[in-house]
Amino acid sequence: MATKRDYYEVLGVPKNASDDEIKKAYRKLAMKYHPDRNQGDAQNAEAKFKEVKEAYEILSDPQKKAAYDQYGHAGVSPNMRGGPGPEGFGGFAEAFGDIFGDVFGGGRGGRGGRQMFRGADLSYAMEITLEEAAVGKQTEIRIPSWDDCDTCHGSGAKPGTSAATCGTCRGQGVVQMRQGFFSVQQTCPHCRGSGKIIKEPCNTCHGQGKVKHQKTLEVKIPAGIDNGMRIRSAGNGEPGAGGGPPGDLLIEIRIKKHSIFERDGDDLHCAVPISFTAAALGGEIEVPTLNGKAVIDIPEGTQAGKQFRLRGKGIKGVRSSYPGDLYCHISIETPVKLTEHQRKLLKEFDESLKKGGPRHTPSAESWTDRLKSFFGA
Repeated sequence: MATKRDYYEVLGVPKNASDDEIKKAYRKLAMKYHPDRNQGDAQNAEAKFKEVKEAYEILSDPQKKAAYDQYGHAGVSPNMRGGPGPEGFGGFAEAFGDIFGDVFGGGRGGRGGRQMFRGADLSYAMEITLEEAAVGKQTEIRIPSWDDCDTCHGSGAKPGTSAATCGTCRGQGVVQMRQGFFSVQQTCPHCRGSGKIIKEPCNTCHGQGKVKHQKTLEVKIPAGIDNGMRIRSAGNGEPGAGGGPPGDLLIEIRIKKHSIFERDGDDLHCAVPISFTAAALGGEIEVPTLNGKAVIDIPEGTQAGKQFRLRGKGIKGVRSSYPGDLYCHISIETPVKLTEHQRKLLKEFDESLKKGGPRHTPSAESWTDRLKSFFGA
């Protein structure tokens, strides 16, 4: 008889491995050696699968693990339980219950009992202004709601009839599916986990037991919310099946494009056009903010693209302790539709600038020097 390998060696974990590490290693190896994944070498894979399962059953049980650590295989033999019986599959079901639950329907329920399913989440897109996003608002929306059918009182069956016990699962809502040497519990495909078959559905709700209405829901938009953020309203999604809980309503915020400001996180940006004269001579100008007006001082000789920062004039985000800033980007507006007199004055002004030399146009002089250097002149 072949000597059994060390259980820690079988799972590939150290002797001081935690319960989570042992469980993680088992799941990985069990999936690797599952016979259904090794059709070309099913016999060898099945043997390794059983070896891995046996190791996990011992090391996942605190008492058996303690006995094994002290006495080795002798400490857990011959009373070690294995095979495909209910006890032998306890560790397997515990480690893989969430995986097979997703594969075979995602239901929840007691062992041998009817399956319960959580209702689906609903999405709702809400469009608000930048000002509303900054200060928050209280509003109302209309959403679908499901109530018990008044005709069948929620049974789903036509009045005067009743639902029959499902003959496939005998009212349990689940059936056992066997593959090879193990079995998996899955939702009954005929009654879909309800345990009942409605032969004569209600004409009002068509066997659903619920009818769809509209209801008004109050929603509080928190101050500082940003585009794309979602508000979760618990329990306002679709109803669950088999007595399961309802889903949630997810309200996604969409902020309308603003005529002046662009938002970047908690900061705001705006373009401020000023005249050529204002840029050359300087002075004070008014700029907009979300809370009114502010004044900024334009220095003499301000160039296009100059940026002015107004601290605290941005938006205080939902997770921020202080508001962002407002950035004003200066754009110099070129005069258009000039009269002949204005054109003459500008030409005279341009001539006077040229006579003054590069001190009036330092950027242009620097640009000319760079061009000469680039072309090797």
